[in-house]
Amino acid sequence: MNNVHSIILGGGQGNRLFPLTRDRSKPAVPIGGKYRLIDIPVSNSINSGIGRIFILTQFNSVSLNQHISSTYRFDYFSGNRVYLLAAEQTLENANWFQGTADAVRRHMVHYHWKPDDDVLILSGDHLYRMDFRQIIKFHRECKADLTVSNILVPARITHQFGLLRTDESHKVVDFLEKPSSPDLLNNFRPNASIAKVAKPDHYLASMGIYVFKAKVLEELLNGNETDFGREIIPKAIQTHQAYGYLFQGYWRDIGTIRSFYEANLELTTKKPRFSFIAPEGPIFTHPRFLRPSKIEGAKLSNVLLSEGCNILNSEVEDSVVGLRSVIGRRVKMKRTILMGVDESYSREGVLPGEGPSIGDGSVIENTIIDKNVKIGKNVKIQNKKGIADIDSNKYYIRDNIVIIPKNTVIPDGTVI
Repeated sequence: MNNVHSIILGGGQGNRLFPLTRDRSKPAVPIGGKYRLIDIPVSNSINSGIGRIFILTQFNSVSLNQHISSTYRFDYFSGNRVYLLAAEQTLENANWFQGTADAVRRHMVHYHWKPDDDVLILSGDHLYRMDFRQIIKFHRECKADLTVSNILVPARITHQFGLLRTDESHKVVDFLEKPSSPDLLNNFRPNASIAKVAKPDHYLASMGIYVFKAKVLEELLNGNETDFGREIIPKAIQTHQAYGYLFQGYWRDIGTIRSFYEANLELTTKKPRFSFIAPEGPIFTHPRFLRPSKIEGAKLSNVLLSEGCNILNSEVEDSVVGLRSVIGRRVKMKRTILMGVDESYSREGVLPGEGPSIGDGSVIENTIIDKNVKIGKNVKIQNKKGIADIDSNKYYIRDNIVIIPKNTVIPDGTVI
């Protein structure tokens, strides 16, 4: 796989994940207690034997840059490396990235690939495990100029995806970006071979994972198109040999607060559909030297618990507890994502009240608590009024989920 390159798109402002993206880029958002979203595509690339990985960033990239530089260090002799490429002003172009295709185009001078190399285009906000060697093999056997990885999705969510129609040889014959009307689906019924493995009323949808021949990608980026899904892919289907690769494993877009929340809570179930540690390839992250978590008289049920935590006489259910979290006495926490505490705040012997923590007697449900949050004693966060969306000084609500932003202090006795 030395002649395969991964390009991971860091995304724009991440408005749909706000306020989790208020202080960081989308790929830097923590997930699963100790990981970040960027760890998914980087680890999949490493596990697939891809050694040249480019990450394109633009907004709030400091924490992402710190995570990448401190995590993915390779030896001096293999030539493997993760490259961080930030948006930059040049004499030729003084603008920021205008879209996914424009981001790849603007850094063309840095890739140094050969014309017959293959290029993987990946997103930084998806949860999945994929052996890219399989799609590369498919791409080469089909002698494809472009391969689009796709999954089967139900009709009710097709408006969120780009849809493909393929013939029996898997060649893409039509593409539609985010259909606005159910009537448009009639032309995108799966072919006979796909229909055998598809559930009723399911359609082929693009995962946002593409493989290009390097020379073809350069040709397609010669114009002014700014986006892959809306412009480059439809154009390429008309002018080049484009094929669709069906992926049948677990895959989830983490682009919204609701999808992020649900994906995290799914990790706490008895048989989660996705696991960060698996024989077919682990998900890597920043190595830490933390003490084991200390549990004192607490009751934990379906909890994903990270290292370095202190949990006292409390009840925690169906929740993710992040690194270095401190939960006081008589706390009841249910269906909550607690992201934990940054290393800069931590020290041995931190007790509730001395640093970021959940104070005694607090009740928290259906909430995302970002890093370094200090919640006082007897706080109730339950959204009993069922508010769907609201912006407040110390919290936000999106799709009925309460989000406490990073570094926030919630006073004693607060009711949300």
